[in-house]
Amino acid sequence: MTSDGDRLRFGLVLTDGPGDGPFTPFYRDLLAGVEEHLDPRGGAVLMVTAEDRAAELALYRRWAAERLVDAVVVTDLTDGDDRASVCAREGLPVVLLGGDPAWGLPVVDNYDNGAAMRTAVEHLVALGHRRIGRVGGPERFLHTRARTVSFGRALAEHGLTGTALAGDYGATSGAQATRALLTEPEPPTAVVYDNDVMAVAGLAVAAELGLRVPDDLSLLAWDDSDQCRLASPALSVVSRDVHDLGAATATALLDTAAGRAARPGRAPLVRVVVRGSTGPAPLAARV
Repeated sequence: MTSDGDRLRFGLVLTDGPGDGPFTPFYRDLLAGVEEHLDPRGGAVLMVTAEDRAAELALYRRWAAERLVDAVVVTDLTDGDDRASVCAREGLPVVLLGGDPAWGLPVVDNYDNGAAMRTAVEHLVALGHRRIGRVGGPERFLHTRARTVSFGRALAEHGLTGTALAGDYGATSGAQATRALLTEPEPPTAVVYDNDVMAVAGLAVAAELGLRVPDDLSLLAWDDSDQCRLASPALSVVSRDVHDLGAATATALLDTAAGRAARPGRAPLVRVVVRGSTGPAPLAARV
């Protein structure tokens, strides 16, 4: 299946949610990597937004019926996710961004969210933090739940407890959750965020409450972006190379469209990039 002459076209549907919209810095960096790798190989990405899951499925059916794309990327997987099976029934090849290779479909992102969260917690514990909060994404996403489970387990191994609140990746939810954490009777001395947008919003709330970052409070964001680097102070991050992930996604799409088995992706290197927003816990809190 090809369109626009011999030029391959690949589809990506992002669903509108309650946050700031689907086109976050993560997806901007991902798409930059995809397009940079596809363009010299005669490929392009058709990226659209859908109001909800039903509208997303309708798009896949139309794309398949009208032969508009050669394969699609399915992301933000949930329990009982039926998108890949719907595409299979329509004859539309699928590449999963995340997921289990045992499902029998090409999986690009074999990123271990649980191990990455453990890395985040270990970084903060090593700085002396004993009360750690978390602002996560929607719990319907499998990757969010993997981080939530790992967060609880990592804290328990150190004999610690923490509070995890769910946001929607948007700034408003990040600010609300941060305010709720920081106004608890025993507020955390460090907070981990599931994305950069919520972390930047949390930084603003800390300033409103008169807290100094990192002297009074450490903040650790997820996935690096310009927003993290330009914040004041610059945000420390749990980092992986999202641009490189985009290139790997492009390779899998090209393989899938050609009927080749997608080459196994390597697990992205995960590390904490330390900037100005994380530091030792306040002395009084290291008990």
